[in-house]
Amino acid sequence: MPETRPISAPDTIDDLDRAIIRATQAGFPRVPEPYAAVAAEVGVSAGEVMRRLQRMLDSGVIRRIGAVPNHYRLGFRGNGMSVWDVPDDKIRRYGRLIGELDFVSHAYHRPRHLPEWPYNLFAMVHGRDRGEVMLKVERIAALLGDDDRGHDVLFSTRILKKTGLRLGHGS
Repeated sequence: MPETRPISAPDTIDDLDRAIIRATQAGFPRVPEPYAAVAAEVGVSAGEVMRRLQRMLDSGVIRRIGAVPNHYRLGFRGNGMSVWDVPDDKIRRYGRLIGELDFVSHAYHRPRHLPEWPYNLFAMVHGRDRGEVMLKVERIAALLGDDDRGHDVLFSTRILKKTGLRLGHGS
């Protein structure tokens, strides 16, 4: 499903781009040739759909296209958002490093809210249970070494639906 950001200029996308976004905003069709299915729906070639999506990625209208797995259905029920206090000048490096771990689905920077909230790096860790998640969090802590100035884990209690940009009928 394309993940998008707010569009600043209304002429950044045209009617065909909007049709492609509408056709994919709930996810790509689960068929052997998803771009062809989207193309058939909007009335262009699969190559044109791919070119349009690439242009929207390049311009920043769409941030990424990727699978959004349901971790619970895959047996990962101990999911936890790990939060870290790391030096600000190393946040980018650690975000990339942690985000590449096979048990982390996403990692990102968020501002601290001192004195109550010292954490500036978030990373979603997936495991079959909470014990497995805690072992994986300890692997991250070892990776950070002395730059881990404190961390915690906020465990998921329910599934929240992730969605990207939604275009209304008038858009």
